[in-house]
Amino acid sequence: MKAHPHLKSISRFTWLRTTLLLVLLALGFSAAAKPMTDADCLECHGDNTLTVTNAAGKVTSYFVDVTKLAGSVHHTNACISCHADVTSKHPDDNRPLALVDCARCHATQSHSYGASVHGLAAKAGQVAAATCQDCHGNHGILPPSSPASPLYFTKQAATCGVCHDKEAADVAVSVHGRATASGFREAPTCTDCHSEHKIQSLRTSSPMSISETVCAKCHSSERINTKFNLPADRVATFFNSYHGLAAQYGSTVAADCASCHGYHKILPSSDTNSTINRIHLVDTCGKCHRGANENFSLGKIHVDGTTTNGGEGVGGKINGWVRQIYLLLIFGVITAMVVHNGLLFARKVAFRFQTRKRPVTRMSLTQRWQHALLAGSFIVLALTGFALKYSDSWIAHLLGSNEPFRRWTHRISGMILLLVGLYHLVYILSSREGRRLALDLLPVHQDVSDLIATIGYLAGWRRTRPPIGRFGYVEKMEYWAVIWGTIIMGVTGIVIWMKIDVTEFLPRWVVDVALTIHYYEAVLACLAIVVWHFYHVIFDPDVYPLNAACLDGRVSEHWQEEEHPLERLPDEESDPKI
Repeated sequence: MKAHPHLKSISRFTWLRTTLLLVLLALGFSAAAKPMTDADCLECHGDNTLTVTNAAGKVTSYFVDVTKLAGSVHHTNACISCHADVTSKHPDDNRPLALVDCARCHATQSHSYGASVHGLAAKAGQVAAATCQDCHGNHGILPPSSPASPLYFTKQAATCGVCHDKEAADVAVSVHGRATASGFREAPTCTDCHSEHKIQSLRTSSPMSISETVCAKCHSSERINTKFNLPADRVATFFNSYHGLAAQYGSTVAADCASCHGYHKILPSSDTNSTINRIHLVDTCGKCHRGANENFSLGKIHVDGTTTNGGEGVGGKINGWVRQIYLLLIFGVITAMVVHNGLLFARKVAFRFQTRKRPVTRMSLTQRWQHALLAGSFIVLALTGFALKYSDSWIAHLLGSNEPFRRWTHRISGMILLLVGLYHLVYILSSREGRRLALDLLPVHQDVSDLIATIGYLAGWRRTRPPIGRFGYVEKMEYWAVIWGTIIMGVTGIVIWMKIDVTEFLPRWVVDVALTIHYYEAVLACLAIVVWHFYHVIFDPDVYPLNAACLDGRVSEHWQEEEHPLERLPDEESDPKI
């Protein structure tokens, strides 16, 4: 069936109208979506007379100097990169643009700023709080290393002085300000003391924080002290003084560096305006010490108590001589006392061992030699190992702070320990005495019963200790702990030593894990020896000052009866076939 001609014309008209409408809409959307260009913005902001006056009468220029913009760090940014809310309706819509959100590109710096005194003040609604633009500028932003930047080290005080004029004036006349003006970058600027983006108010900081993290950054520097001929010991001697020690132990009222030297207007003691000049010392000390007089104020703070130099003047010389005399006196008297009592103790111990009957053989000569080598290599391993781990410790200094010496002594001792372990394995496999030792040290169910019974005895639930044979749970725990520790320390030690070869076929993290195991196994072993083994062979009142079985192999009948009453002694045994 054919369509009516009139209907065909209506269809064509509708199609044309729809197509035209779609074209117009597309053109409209295209025009609306067209982004603002820098040229669009500069039509108005390129006028150097463009200003706006707010309700308070403050006149603000909205002129954008294209030359400065081209030389800034943001010269590759379009206007809308920062002013993201600008539209083609601006400024006819009379809606002011939002402040630029620097965090879109500088998230880390903005986060730090948010925690600063400026950022916290801005969050609290203080309109005068410094913003990014107040310090960095707006369109002509330059890196702080540029001499034209408001944050260049010679211009920082002036930039901060817009808000902190009194502080800026004090810094300008201080030793720091004069050094900065002379072009010395080593001199501290505002951000060196107060931090950069996370600007801190140091008024509430602890004395320790000010002295250690602010002033010491420069005054403990050998390079700075040498370049400017400053005393090298000012930080160390302060922390050795009463004020410094109090600060280290958490005092919040102890004097810090700024308490005496000032905060911003820091001057040399030779300057009559300095708070540490002789004519002002009474007032300076009197801020904390009420009633301070001139004699009190002449006391020295920066005195090195570790040398014989007591300071300047007659008092300093007398103080130095007194210190030297006492050092000699202390050394001589205490050394004589140690020698006297050491010899007396040795004679008494020797007499005790000579007069006390110890007929029971506990350790054979072979076992004693194995024990001696094991103990000696373990002690050396412990000392050299912790000296390697803590290179600034007293143990490291005792060993001469020579890293190769500590390293190779540690390795040689480790090899001796492993060789002793191998010899012990051969000993228990090949000798009758060794096989019997190994069998007697095997854990059995009775050990668990003995442990439970001993706990009851120690807790007061039992009146007597359970009788123990040749070796109880105490000795067995020690023996198998040594076996386990020797294997673990040996394997991990070789992995650490041969790390280049190991990483040929194993991942690098294997060495890291081996190092962790080696360290913590060493800590566990040392603590176990001190807490467990030393008690039973040294600090137990029945054997103090030492169970001499490790020396001559013998113990007393009383000790044998108390500790191992079920052990069959050689003269009581039949000839066992092992």
